[in-house]
Amino acid sequence: MTGKTLVFGHRGYPEKFPENSMAGFTYAVEHGIEGIEFDVHLTKDLVPIIMHDERINRTTDGRGRIMDYTLAELRQFHLANQASVPTLAEFLQLVSHRDVQLNLELKTDKLQYPGIEKIVLAMVHATPLEHPVIFSSFHLPTLKRCQALAPDESYCWLTDKPVVNAAALVENEHLAGLHLSQYQDDVPVAERIWTVDDPQLAQQLFEKHIAGIFTDDFVTMTALRDRVLKA
Repeated sequence: MTGKTLVFGHRGYPEKFPENSMAGFTYAVEHGIEGIEFDVHLTKDLVPIIMHDERINRTTDGRGRIMDYTLAELRQFHLANQASVPTLAEFLQLVSHRDVQLNLELKTDKLQYPGIEKIVLAMVHATPLEHPVIFSSFHLPTLKRCQALAPDESYCWLTDKPVVNAAALVENEHLAGLHLSQYQDDVPVAERIWTVDDPQLAQQLFEKHIAGIFTDDFVTMTALRDRVLKA
């Protein structure tokens, strides 16, 4: 595979800001980030919000499951920088008309949010974006539901396990890419690796010209990628 490896900020810019925070997203967009990866859940009142975990315990001053709170109730809790948990609507407003590639991960591998696919796709389609969104999930049935609603979008399966016979899987499930925790040399579509924070590993991946990496420090990794390309 040839071409420039796209550097995605994993949950924004966690090296400098709370993960999945508007502060991190805003800084990243204003400082030329190429791609942003972020995670979406649904509140009790079916509002898409951005957070990695199913529970708010680790990243806020509250406790409990996202799906057990309405948005108004969730707003009483705060991230480490005292900001509120961002909604998908707030994030989309920030990135509309911006030259940034989005990777929206539907967090449905542990808990199911009925209707999340339809709600999220409708919001994305209503937003003027510069690039088609990459939709990913560890939960293959989620991607299949998305495909039924919007077959022409880019759907990528996330896994932390080696993919046996990657070509057959991609063809059978109509996938646009695989998002893997370790590089494989037999992937016939876009291959993106997470979470790459080690410069030595990153350089190896850049030299292979894979489609993308997800990193907590997009500034360092983008600079490294550009040095590798010039070498």
